[in-house]
Amino acid sequence: MATIKDIASAAGVSAAAVSRILNNDETLNVSPETRQKVLDTARELHYVKRGRPSVKSLFTLGIIQWFSSQQELEDNYYLLIRQGIEDYCLSHNIQIVRTYKSDINYMDVLKDVDCLICIGKFSQEEISYLYEMNSCILFLDMPVNDDRISTIIPDFGEAVTEALDYLTGIGHREIGFFTGKEYIGENHLYPDYRKKVFIDYCDAHDLIYEPYIQEGVFQISSGYEMACNLINGGKLPTAIFAASDPIAFGAIKAFTEHGIRVPEDISIVGFDDINMAQFSAPPLTTVSAPAYHMGMYGASILQHLLREHPGPALKIKLPCKLVVRNSCKAIEKQLISV
Repeated sequence: MATIKDIASAAGVSAAAVSRILNNDETLNVSPETRQKVLDTARELHYVKRGRPSVKSLFTLGIIQWFSSQQELEDNYYLLIRQGIEDYCLSHNIQIVRTYKSDINYMDVLKDVDCLICIGKFSQEEISYLYEMNSCILFLDMPVNDDRISTIIPDFGEAVTEALDYLTGIGHREIGFFTGKEYIGENHLYPDYRKKVFIDYCDAHDLIYEPYIQEGVFQISSGYEMACNLINGGKLPTAIFAASDPIAFGAIKAFTEHGIRVPEDISIVGFDDINMAQFSAPPLTTVSAPAYHMGMYGASILQHLLREHPGPALKIKLPCKLVVRNSCKAIEKQLISV
C-alpha cells in the first residue's frame, strides 16, 4: 500500500508538504500545480488514509471541464476553479468524479453522479443535454440564459472598467486589447464579453484603440505573436490590456526582445492574477479573478441545492480586483514609434 513517502518521492516534493496537502491544510503556501500533482499522484498510487475510520460520502459531485488537461496546465485559471471545488469536497466528505469534454466517454462517466458542475464554455445543445441528464447542475465561468440553471461568473464588466479607469487615470489615451478566440460546439465562436466592454468604454471616453486590437488564443506564444504584429506595424499604443496573464507574459517577452521596455515605453495590464504574475519581470499589474473561490462557492451551492431543493436558480457575479504592481507607468506622450 502506498505511503506519504512514496507520494513525495513520485511527485518530487517533501513528505511534510504531501501530508499537509492531503489533509487540506489551507495555510500551506504551495502552487496550484504542485498541489494538483500531489493529489493526482496519490490517486495514481491508490493511496488510502490511515488512522481513522472511513466515513461514507455525503454524495457524489461530477466535474466536467471544457479544457483538456494540457490546456489546464498552460493556463491555470481553470485549474484554480477545479482546485476550489476539490478542496471544498475534500473538507466536506463529498466524492468527486472528474472528466474532460475532450474525453470520448465523458457523458457515461457522469451518468450516476448526484450533481454536476460544468467548468468553461458549452454549446446550447450540450447545456440542454447535460441538464436533461442531471437537473442539479451549475455552470462556472459561463452565463446561461435559463432560469432553471444556476451560474457563477466573474464580473467582467466591472473588472474591465476598473482596469481602464486605472490606465486612463495615469494618462493613457491609446490602449490596445489582446485577447483569445474561444470556440464551442461546431466551431462556433464564443464572444469575449470583455472585448465588448473594452470597446464601449473606449468609444465613450474618446480613446484610440481600433488599430491595436489583436485576437489569438489564450497562450503565452499567442501573446508574443500579437505583440510582434503591432511592432511590425510600426506603431504601438502606450498601453496594452491583455485578457489573460499568459497573453501578457508573451507580449512582455516580445517587447523586451525588440528593445521596448515595460513599463518605461509601454504599459501592460493582465487578467487572472495567476501565481506567476507577481514573479514576472516586471511584476504584472493584473485583474485578480476569483477563480478558486468560484470553485468553492459552486460546490457549496450544489450541496445546498441537494439538501434544500430551492426553486429559482442562482445567477451570481463575483467581483474582481485590480492588483497594481510594476508593469504600468504614468505617461505624457500618447504614441510610440518603433
